[in-house]
Amino acid sequence: MSIAKRVQQWATFARTWHIYDCTWQNPFESAQLVKTHLMGLHKPIYHPMNDCGDHVVVINTKEIALPGDEWVKRVYFHHTGYPGGASWTLAWQLHEKDPTMVMKKAVYNSMRGNLQRRYTMQRLHLFADDQVPEEILTNVTNQIRTPRTVPQRLDHIDKETLENFPAIVDYPKDYVLR
Repeated sequence: MSIAKRVQQWATFARTWHIYDCTWQNPFESAQLVKTHLMGLHKPIYHPMNDCGDHVVVINTKEIALPGDEWVKRVYFHHTGYPGGASWTLAWQLHEKDPTMVMKKAVYNSMRGNLQRRYTMQRLHLFADDQVPEEILTNVTNQIRTPRTVPQRLDHIDKETLENFPAIVDYPKDYVLR
């Protein structure tokens, strides 16, 4: 086997690290992208009985955007196992308690329920903000593209750019804006 084929084979079987930014992203659409890399569905050697998935680092999970009024309508169920131990938590309450939990549950539920799912979830690294430990960032070699572009906020644009932006309407000097 040639050296080039050997390197290609090693790159196929190796676990690589990917980073994904959740800012303004739908967690359920994001879960499908993250699941693809966690399970190894993007690799040519994928088989359901083969554990060939990669590590995925998900940052800014506190900046997710649920569509419509799902913050108040989506409910997460939990049971302690004891009689009367059922509890239902709204999405905004769960997100307030732990900003990573909504994304974690979205990825967990996007995978098929088998015994391998728990071990696959161990390769998912969630962070509420962009503060990632240095030992994890040194491993990251790829960035997963987000499905939605994030618009720039007006308070993050410098004052000079705002003043030089072309005006659509020139108001007279004596015009009063209401």
